[in-house]
Amino acid sequence: MHGMHARLPKNFVLEERLERYERVIELDPALWRGRWAEACAPLGSKPFSEVRLDLGCGKGAFSIESARLNPDVLFVAMDSEPVCVAYAAQHVSESGLPNVIVVPGNGMRVREFFSPGELSMIYLNFPTPFPRKRDAHKRMACMERLLDFREVLAEGAEVRLRTDSQPLFDFMLTQVPLAGYELLWSSRDARADYPDEPTSEYEERLGAQGACVYALAATTGELPERIEQTAELSLTEYLPHDLEELEGLTYAPHGMQATVVNLRNRASRAASRDARR
Repeated sequence: MHGMHARLPKNFVLEERLERYERVIELDPALWRGRWAEACAPLGSKPFSEVRLDLGCGKGAFSIESARLNPDVLFVAMDSEPVCVAYAAQHVSESGLPNVIVVPGNGMRVREFFSPGELSMIYLNFPTPFPRKRDAHKRMACMERLLDFREVLAEGAEVRLRTDSQPLFDFMLTQVPLAGYELLWSSRDARADYPDEPTSEYEERLGAQGACVYALAATTGELPERIEQTAELSLTEYLPHDLEELEGLTYAPHGMQATVVNLRNRASRAASRDARR
């Protein structure tokens, strides 16, 4: 999930919440590697037709609504933040849907949790952007993770990204071909282009703050002969460098607010110096 922590209500006890909703939480996901579709199907039902991973599920709204729209698909809602796991488990339990399971974990371990070809879709919904170059290895939206994902994706399966960060989106566009993926579509206003797509509480909150949603879908293609990271890793490099474009930014991507202010000030000073010459 995005690098913003869920707010805790008064008297929230994490351990009690996790225990109360443990029926929909899988604490040992590696145990079901290669068997998710069959093992998670309701008793007496046939296996699910697909398994999809919502990586960074937050409070679970996207997984739940997607599961409601696709009753024959199993949605694995995964998040690394225990509070999000607790909230997601509560909401899944209250929904009564049999095709959502909540898993604590992160995208670094997908190959431990899923077998080759087991997933038909991986959703990256508002992953933490980690804008600095030195933290780039932590990103879920990057070449290295895409290479991991291709080992568990079925033929023709997709990775879908949704983010409020224009720099992360533009960075991801460079990563898709480097990891041997083919871009299926991209959008710089996903809410307008895909209005029926399920949303999360987090996306709704960002929208109210003026954020635009950037999105793309990619599928595995031919793996390049040479795999090499050639893109700029600092997300600052993907911000507009023209003063007019910078001034036109009404929403600063999460984690880059100070950077945007500094760039605006620098550009303004440079423009003032040029005007005095």
